Amino acid sequence: MSKTKPAEVRFYIDADLLGLARVLAGLRNDVTYPGDPGAEIHKRSRPPCPIASPAIKDSEWIPEVARRGWLIITRDRHIQEHRLEIAAVRDHRARMVALTAADAGSVFAQLEVVMSRWRDIERCVSEPPPFIYAATRTTMRPIPIL
Repeated sequence: MSKTKPAEVRFYIDADLLGLARVLAGLRNDVTYPGDPGAEIHKRSRPPCPIASPAIKDSEWIPEVARRGWLIITRDRHIQEHRLEIAAVRDHRARMVALTAADAGSVFAQLEVVMSRWRDIERCVSEPPPFIYAATRTTMRPIPIL
């Protein structure tokens, strides 16, 4: 019998990045995504994600993820124009990083953006909510949410 401890999930990868989510969740025990069955990574046991399906609407999963204090990683080139999503982040006190690079269409390109900005993304976990950052391979900038 293996001796595993519970994992502390800190990152939620949105349904629009499922390929990237599966890569990261296979490497890290603190990453989950909609439909994640859970896993044992590095002697830590990650439970199944409470967001059971990628089809669950933003209005349902954003409050749940925010309540748990997880950092949301999503892909949205035009996040600054999506007032409803910005309002949901603000109203539910969520933390969000949006991959905004035009070329972040493939899983590999998404992974390149995330790995290039990983230290900045990790720092966001301890930043008080609510906030949204736009991330590209070379930049990370705040998006106004008021």
